[in-house]
Amino acid sequence: MNRVYVHPLPVRIWHWANAAFFIVLIVTGVQIRYLGLFDLMSFRTAVTVHNWVAFALMANFGIWLGFYLFSEKNKAYHPEFNIVKLARESFEQARYYGYGIFRGDPNPHRIDPYHKFNPLQRMLYQILMLLLLPLQFFTGLLLWDVKRFSNVVELMGGVRVVDTLHVLIFIFFVFYMFFHPYLTTLGHTPTAHIRAMVTGYEDVEDEHEQHAQAQPIK
Repeated sequence: MNRVYVHPLPVRIWHWANAAFFIVLIVTGVQIRYLGLFDLMSFRTAVTVHNWVAFALMANFGIWLGFYLFSEKNKAYHPEFNIVKLARESFEQARYYGYGIFRGDPNPHRIDPYHKFNPLQRMLYQILMLLLLPLQFFTGLLLWDVKRFSNVVELMGGVRVVDTLHVLIFIFFVFYMFFHPYLTTLGHTPTAHIRAMVTGYEDVEDEHEQHAQAQPIK
């Protein structure tokens, strides 16, 4: 294994802060949405904590966006416009997750600091970070002060529409928070990816060794 520095310190700080903020928002969001079913804190406390942590998450998102906008490592988030290449690589990655990983086949994606996401991850994170999260911030901001943003709320179809959109994205993130830990166990050891997000270094299989493993036994 070769150790490759993939996750810079600002990204690691952002990641763990983001995880903590998400957990608090999920807990307080459930308390607000399902008042009476859960009694972890008062409604007023839940709303106050939810609002402040949401603003902290927005600031954290700004740090992430600023880092990638002005870093050469933003290539990790560049979209692939070659549809044929994207389809082929996505199929190979999906086949690996669904079949090859259980046979001990090598991962078709080789991590480096500029391409740390495989094709499926890149598509997911583009949707997550560049569409759903900003949209969640936007709807949350409207719900934070409905009176101030009443014109925008009405333009979007009213409070019910804005609230429904906010809750649907919230549900997506809840499922993601359960699915994400599973994906972290798919390294060469169950804790390899978690350790990498602490140290910054990913263990990458040597290219010659990976090629040798991929050859059929004669």
